Amino acid sequence: MDMQALRAEQLARAKDVIRHDDFDCLPPRLIAGADVGFEQQGEVTRAALVILEYPSLKLIEHKVARIATTMPYIPGFLSFREYPALLTAWQMLEHQPDLLFVDGHGISHTRRLGVASHFGLLVDVPTIGVAKSRLCGKFEPLDDQPGARQPLMDKGEQLGWVWRSKNRCNPLFVATGHRISNDTALQWVENCMAGYRLPEPTRWADAVASGRPAFLRWQQQG
Repeated sequence: MDMQALRAEQLARAKDVIRHDDFDCLPPRLIAGADVGFEQQGEVTRAALVILEYPSLKLIEHKVARIATTMPYIPGFLSFREYPALLTAWQMLEHQPDLLFVDGHGISHTRRLGVASHFGLLVDVPTIGVAKSRLCGKFEPLDDQPGARQPLMDKGEQLGWVWRSKNRCNPLFVATGHRISNDTALQWVENCMAGYRLPEPTRWADAVASGRPAFLRWQQQG
């Protein structure tokens, strides 16, 4: 695998990321959530995409794609491993979302191209990265109360927000993916909370991908 070529591609694509608000529809009518996991000891990549109505945050569509994993796990290059399954699931969708949440990093990446930015560029939709752990950058300690936030900084540049969504939970790392600013990204994450640690788009994507009880109940109701 030519890591030098992949690194050069990341740096080139990162320059194409639009870091300001560039919405086709505000407020968004439909919001997508994306989550990627791996099965069979990493041999199969599983991508789940959900579509929620806004502002009800009601789940109206879900798709799961499973494909053969195309490359091994290499720190800093996860998006190349994840996006093929995401694209496969995207092509299965019946609805076209106005805003996309991805469980992963946006520009809060060493070379400013996490999976949310990489995938956001490929589908050309305003995209937010919502990650559960830090990849790079530094931040000041957060207060304990929900809503506490600190800028995530690296080399004098703000890469996103470190935001505590819920009491007694580790913070989330919210960043521009594509066609949205860091401040607006955090605003929309806040708009899509329903009392859990994760915003509803990525919470539902995880529930669909993993067959969690909330999704199984939703299926039974349908």
